[in-house]
Amino acid sequence: MMNARLDPPTVGIKPLRVVIDGRNQDLIEVIDRGLQYGDGLFETIRIHAGQPCQWRRHLERLMLGAGRLGIQPPDPGILEAEVLSLTQTLDHGVLKLILTRGSGGRGYRPPESSAPRRILLTYPLPPDPEPSWRTGVRVRYCQTPASMNPALAGIKHLNRLDSVLARREWSDPAIAEGLMLDPSGALVGGTMTNVFLWDGNRLLTPPVEQSGIAGTVRALTLELAVQMGIDCLETRLAPADLEQAHGLFLTNAIAGIWPVRELAGQRFDLNRLPWILLDRVQQSAHTPG
Repeated sequence: MMNARLDPPTVGIKPLRVVIDGRNQDLIEVIDRGLQYGDGLFETIRIHAGQPCQWRRHLERLMLGAGRLGIQPPDPGILEAEVLSLTQTLDHGVLKLILTRGSGGRGYRPPESSAPRRILLTYPLPPDPEPSWRTGVRVRYCQTPASMNPALAGIKHLNRLDSVLARREWSDPAIAEGLMLDPSGALVGGTMTNVFLWDGNRLLTPPVEQSGIAGTVRALTLELAVQMGIDCLETRLAPADLEQAHGLFLTNAIAGIWPVRELAGQRFDLNRLPWILLDRVQQSAHTPG
């Protein structure tokens, strides 16, 4: 059987370890449907003190995605044991978990029975995000529209070409993220983040029923805001709404919180953000469990 080697690129961050179906190896069959059709899911998880952060939220989303795609989900106990065995010696880092439908023949129709494939990769943690966390980031708009499909919205499926094309639009390292709109002009989120608008009294964020990803730190932010008595609303937002905002911030499983100090040339006063909430989210996002 022909195989494809999961060698890291010569330029970029190399995986520290690769485990496939519980075994230390870096080969998959070239007829794997994740490779052939993007037929699978993934989760990107921050590692702290040898343990995955927000593990239960990541696992729940993975299981939701498996149900949507009709992929047999992995046994949660086995998966967690594999993850902990892989990360226990990693003080800080990133875990990428990929679940594919497994190998199959030509054609879009999935095989009647398949053996899903689990791929775990660990990476070093990106450069310390603390300066961005405290001083904010610069953000731009992307021309590439975000895809709309309610059957795939919310989950982290392997088909991320809209984000790939959007991320190709800039190379300026001073720009941390690009915001994407759907074809109607409504805000969906960033190429790798969810977006929150603060109007001085409430948090507003785009819904994820038609497009976008239901981020784990997005869910954490909404949960903690409710606990703290802060009103939250999932609603349609457009660039005009962002122009009138008191402040903006982005959420991501690895960085946690990114306050936005500038969007497309417009400056925002970070002091107007609800820092009591942001501090709590940042701390909780990087807590194992």
